[in-house]
Amino acid sequence: MRFLAVLTVRNEGAFLLEWLAHHRAVGFTDILVFSNDCHDGTDTMLDRLAEMGWLTHCRNDGPYDKRGIQFTALKQAERLEIVQSADWILSLDIDEFVNIHTGDHTLSALLAALPAATAIALTWRLFGNAGVRGYADAPITETFTRCAPVIMFWPWRSAMFKTFYRNDGTYGKLGVHRPRAPHPDKLPDARWFDGEGRELDDQFKSRRLFSNYGRSNYQLVQLNHYPLGAMESYVLKADRGRAVHSDHMLGMDYWVDRNFNTDSDDSIAQIRPLSAPILAQLHADPKLAILHRAAVEWRHARFHKLLEQEPFRALYARLQMTPSSEPLDHATATRLSQAAMKSRT
Repeated sequence: MRFLAVLTVRNEGAFLLEWLAHHRAVGFTDILVFSNDCHDGTDTMLDRLAEMGWLTHCRNDGPYDKRGIQFTALKQAERLEIVQSADWILSLDIDEFVNIHTGDHTLSALLAALPAATAIALTWRLFGNAGVRGYADAPITETFTRCAPVIMFWPWRSAMFKTFYRNDGTYGKLGVHRPRAPHPDKLPDARWFDGEGRELDDQFKSRRLFSNYGRSNYQLVQLNHYPLGAMESYVLKADRGRAVHSDHMLGMDYWVDRNFNTDSDDSIAQIRPLSAPILAQLHADPKLAILHRAAVEWRHARFHKLLEQEPFRALYARLQMTPSSEPLDHATATRLSQAAMKSRT
C-alpha cells in the first residue's frame, strides 16, 4: 500500500524535520512537498531530503491560480505519477500531525479498524499557545500540549477536518480539506467515516468541511492542529499570510478562534518510540543539521526585524495582553448557530 501525504510550505525549515519524522513513523510511504518563495532555506532542505530519498520536492514558483498558492500546488500534484499511483492520499499543512489512537498508532492500524472506508475525516483538535512567548528550537508536539476540550460547540472551525481518502477514482482532484471532482458513478458507493468510526451521511461525500460538533470525534484518530505556536512564531506566520489567501495578514481574530488551553493531551507521544529514531537519523546528516540551524537562526532574526514595524509590534503586544479563549457553552453556541442559519435565508 502506498500512503501519500501532500504538503505545501514556505519558510518552515525549522519545523520540517519533526513533521517528516512523525509522518514517516505514522506510516506515510511517500511525501510530496511543494515549496514557494522561501528565504530560510526550506527549499534547500527539501532538495537535500529528496536527494536522500525521504520525499519528493517540487518548486511552486507560479503563476498562481486565483484561488491561491496552495490550490496551484495541488493542481500540479494531480499530474504527477507519485499521486496517480498512491493508494491513499492526505493533504496536510506543516502545523498538522496525524494522531492515531488504535493498534500500533499507524495508518495500517487505522485502516484495519475501518476496512470499508473510502474516506476518513480527521478532525482537528486545536492546540493553543498556553502563554509561550519566545520561539525555541524544540519539538512542537512536546512544547504544546494544552488544547481545546474534546467536545466543542463553537466555533465551527474547531471541527474542521482533513480527509484521508482512497485513491480509487471516486474523486478526481485533490483539495485542501477534502477531495474534489467526485465521479458520479462511483460516488453513491463511497463510504465516509469519522474519527470515532461512525459512518457519515451523504452530505460528507460531496461538500462538508467540518465534522458534527458538540460530540467527540477522536476515539480512533484525530488531527493535532498547532495553528499558533509561540507568540514570536505567530508574528512570523502573520507576516507570511494565510495558507490559502497568502495576501491576507493574520490578526487577533485568527488567534482568539484557536487559542484554547483548557485541556491537556499528550497522546501523540504514543508514536514517539517510532518517530524519535527517524528524527535522530535526520539530524545526524551534516548537511541537514547545518540547514536546520540556519532556518532556526533565520526565524529569530526575522522576528526581531518584524518587531521594528508597527503592525507586527502591535500584534505581538496584543498577543501578550489577550488571555486564553474560553469555550462557549451549548446554549450560547446554539443561539449563534441559529442566527447564522437565519442570515442565510
